[in-house]
Amino acid sequence: MKITKAEIYVVHVDGRHPVVVRLHTDQGISGLGEAAVAYGVGATAAAGMIQDLVRKIVLGADPFRIEQLWSDMYDHTFWAKGGGPIVFAGISAVEMALWDIKSRALNVPAYELLGGKCRDDVRLYANGWSFRASTPAEFARAAEKVVRDGYDALKMYPLAQPVGNAAGNIRHVSQRSIDREALDLGVARVRAVRDAIGPKVELMLDLSGELTPDQIIRLGRAVEPLDIAFFEEPVDAFDPEGILQVRQALAMPIAAGERLYTRYGFRRLFELRAIHIAQPDAGNTGGLMETKKIAAMAEAFDMRVAPHLCAGPVLTAATLQLDATLTNFAIQELYPYRVPEHFGIVDAPPELTVRNGRMPIPDRPGFGVTLVESRVAPHLWATVGPEA
Repeated sequence: MKITKAEIYVVHVDGRHPVVVRLHTDQGISGLGEAAVAYGVGATAAAGMIQDLVRKIVLGADPFRIEQLWSDMYDHTFWAKGGGPIVFAGISAVEMALWDIKSRALNVPAYELLGGKCRDDVRLYANGWSFRASTPAEFARAAEKVVRDGYDALKMYPLAQPVGNAAGNIRHVSQRSIDREALDLGVARVRAVRDAIGPKVELMLDLSGELTPDQIIRLGRAVEPLDIAFFEEPVDAFDPEGILQVRQALAMPIAAGERLYTRYGFRRLFELRAIHIAQPDAGNTGGLMETKKIAAMAEAFDMRVAPHLCAGPVLTAATLQLDATLTNFAIQELYPYRVPEHFGIVDAPPELTVRNGRMPIPDRPGFGVTLVESRVAPHLWATVGPEA
């Protein structure tokens, strides 16, 4: 079996831009992968990275030789060594598609090739529900709806501000500093949400690396009494020693990892024991096997894994297959409140199967999803192959 062609899609939907690749083989089997740069800036850069990887390394290759192809992409792009989100988002998407092809060819779910199931469904925490909220009362009302929808865990951004457009996007803090009024507002938002959801629902806080350690410690001490399940990305991902400083100053679990790439990027955090919970994203950290390796490293340091997930339904489906196999799995992130068109690019979006805050692991071959041609065709960005 050989890779013969690739189609790369940049799907423009509700202010976000999921980047999806479909690899084709000479035996009529295809596989899907997704780069986790649907938000922020970089979607077309990741699409270009996928295009270059397929053209230079993947076309004509045996899709079953996944580890070899990953090593080729790592060794021969030059920029992967020490690289960042774009190169590894591209590698992640390609690697995922190879797993989808291989498991479809063998007619098994991808989890069977990744070690087999440890669980039949995953517990979720809801994210994205607060993006239109600004005042503490608005946060409280939005949180109450999430709990009514069956979730017993949710995450919020206490310092971010709504952009004010229909997409419900948020803007994070600029220049690593806020004044006392903004800090007090963040604390008030968290307190309002805790009061609204009660003591039994888990509440996570995402700080998105917005502040310096001294300011984030001040915020952390103010919200500690509100029983925070984890305090995510408290300072810049480039500063593992700063994350350690926060961990040592606070009594809350610290989580980080969505902006770290490959096992090498996580090594320093693990060596420092700067976090309690690792959050690799299979769509940008190097793919499914790389994420599984990171999880194994975390387990050796007695840490749990809560995979980051903030892209489209292809990546959700792939991440679920990985979740099924992790022995130190804690909980899975999910954005359940996006527009129907976001989920509608595949035939069986796993996001629509959520019941009571849990999502079942699909047992269909591969990742269990197929692109809906009529919905992705207008978003075709590039084709790579002999006839392209």
